[in-house]
Amino acid sequence: MHADWLIPDWPAPAGVRAVFTTRAGGVSAQPYDSLNLGDHVGDRPEHVAANRALLQQATGTRAVFLQQVHGCEVLALEAASPDGQPADACVTAQRRLACTIMVADCLPVLLTTEDGAVVAAAHAGWRGLAGAGVTGLMGGPGVLASVYASFRALAQAERAHSAPETIAWLGPCIGPSAFEVGAEVKAAFEAVQAGAGLLFVDIGGGKYLANLPALARLRLQAMGVTRIYGNDGSAPWCTVSNPSRFFSHRRDAGVRGNGFGTTGRMAACIWRD
Repeated sequence: MHADWLIPDWPAPAGVRAVFTTRAGGVSAQPYDSLNLGDHVGDRPEHVAANRALLQQATGTRAVFLQQVHGCEVLALEAASPDGQPADACVTAQRRLACTIMVADCLPVLLTTEDGAVVAAAHAGWRGLAGAGVTGLMGGPGVLASVYASFRALAQAERAHSAPETIAWLGPCIGPSAFEVGAEVKAAFEAVQAGAGLLFVDIGGGKYLANLPALARLRLQAMGVTRIYGNDGSAPWCTVSNPSRFFSHRRDAGVRGNGFGTTGRMAACIWRD
């Protein structure tokens, strides 16, 4: 693994491994420098392919890349699963097959059973996290509830008894000092989660600062997941505030002024050895 990549500090069982890549260790040129793993952001395809090959070489496993759409669809990964399927979460019991989520401000959430039989990953932007609170978004209560249901069902099927306890890790994302949102975002969370309104700070003019990792923790805890590690909302976890280490869609859209957030994508991967 590259020395700058994050290895989750959590009590994962033996045989379960995870990593969060940073922008270091790849071949892409500016503004994608250097380990851009996204094939949809304008980077040269050969550079993206080389970067993905570097990830595979470093982890010794195959990362399956999704076409993320800020929804709640969950994909069950098999050995033959191709890249590019539309989903915002994935789950597997297969070995050496990495559930992989790309981010550049949204929150990556990794899950494992305490016995290491099943792993999962979810892409938790505010829309997918709020779920049914967002007008026009299908997928019920949100991406975390959707992936958790699939994760628990697969864990129970693998062991033919009640599913073991779940352990979660939250990766870097846009921090609570940088995530400015409108009143409609606050209302969407309040519609589906008691106490969510307390995780928004009113900064005037109908704008709020939202604490995305805390909102995810609140949702996970409401589902019964109590062993949650990683992102605590402090500055080192903020993608916007650490430009030398993390890509950030929102930061780089503002800098470049093109409205598209020309920047790379990092990846959170979890797999069974």
